[in-house]
Amino acid sequence: MPQHYRDLIAWPKAMDLVESVYKLTEDFPKREAYGLTDEIRRAAASIPSNIVEGQAHFTNREFVHNLRHSRGSLAELETQLLIARRLDYLSGSDADQLLRKTDELGRILSGLISSLKSSE
Repeated sequence: MPQHYRDLIAWPKAMDLVESVYKLTEDFPKREAYGLTDEIRRAAASIPSNIVEGQAHFTNREFVHNLRHSRGSLAELETQLLIARRLDYLSGSDADQLLRKTDELGRILSGLISSLKSSE
């Protein structure tokens, strides 16, 4: 297991995704500040937070458990982004950009989970 979460490929990718999400949700309607905007941002921030929490437990089992939570938050984020796109809060190109990032991060998290499970 890596000594520090910053050594993982998944963590900076997740942080980049959070940054992109925050920037692209700035222009959402103000009426959504406590609705979809908040939900999207919470789901995005949960991804790197769960990576860090899992790695801090220092056991593969706990780490995998938290990485699965990150995957769940990622799936939630993807759904919320699709909702935002359908409501025209996000342009097609902005939604596509974020969804490409979620796809990549999903593959990275799945690979990390598989790697940790095989080393148990």
